[in-house]
Amino acid sequence: MSEIYKIDIETIEKLAGIVSSNELSEITVRDGDKSITIKGKKIPSAPPVMPMPVGMSVPAPVVNAPEVPVKAETETFSGNVVKSPIVGTFYAAPSPEKPAFVKVGDTVKKGDVIMIIESMKLMNEIQSDYDGVVDKILVSDGQAVEYDQPIMIIK
Repeated sequence: MSEIYKIDIETIEKLAGIVSSNELSEITVRDGDKSITIKGKKIPSAPPVMPMPVGMSVPAPVVNAPEVPVKAETETFSGNVVKSPIVGTFYAAPSPEKPAFVKVGDTVKKGDVIMIIESMKLMNEIQSDYDGVVDKILVSDGQAVEYDQPIMIIK
């Protein structure tokens, strides 16, 4: 007895409602070889930081990532400040073997993925809200970041 999996607008609206009401970044529903992914506009703000289980390995840092100390909150920046939308761990590249999404001097466009913030074992790709040139990267690869912490300056 086989049923044809049919996704109608009502199902899509229900899934979008679940994503919105629970402030999820996305939800994927699979049935055999068919799937649908609904991505939300909101990223959960300030989820709790989860301790890492003993024995769990941490990804190796990207070799070319700049080592920059955390800036004081009172410091003012010239340019567009990209802030962390969530609490998590900053990663400059998609994996330790791959190059950084951006480095100082790179030109970015609005919508370009410029970093990953890992939070609660989810890798959240963060897109640029600005067109410009990366002027400064204020944190180092693998560093824990707080909600609303300045991460990058784009001029």
